[in-house]
Amino acid sequence: MYHVSCIMYHVSSVMTKMDQTTYFGYKKLLVWQEAHTLTLLIYKITKHFPKDELFGLTNQMRRAAVSVTANIVEGQARATKKEFHQFLFMSNGSLVEVEYYIELSKDLGYISEKEFTDLYQQRIKVGKLLHRLIKSLS
Repeated sequence: MYHVSCIMYHVSSVMTKMDQTTYFGYKKLLVWQEAHTLTLLIYKITKHFPKDELFGLTNQMRRAAVSVTANIVEGQARATKKEFHQFLFMSNGSLVEVEYYIELSKDLGYISEKEFTDLYQQRIKVGKLLHRLIKSLS
């Protein structure tokens, strides 16, 4: 028991000494912050989608939005720029998927014109930041 406590204390003390900006580096990326905002918007808006879309468009739209953000996080944690670059490309693919779902939602009448505009503007913002980051790693 003492041995486990000792190890836990050691891990805890190392974590408190660790530079938090390194440990949570992805949170400092503006592209991650804006992608997270997009994901939160999508969750908020899809909450009001028809119940029969729960396992259809609602699920697909949420999963694609989460994928944008998660790929940024996973890529940032990788050991090489090349790997990070690859994950950013996957993130971009998910972002394009989100774009289609936003348009489909509007065409089906699930979102208002204002909701469409808000989502689309946030999607554009994320896309520009993502492309800048990809270009900077090239």
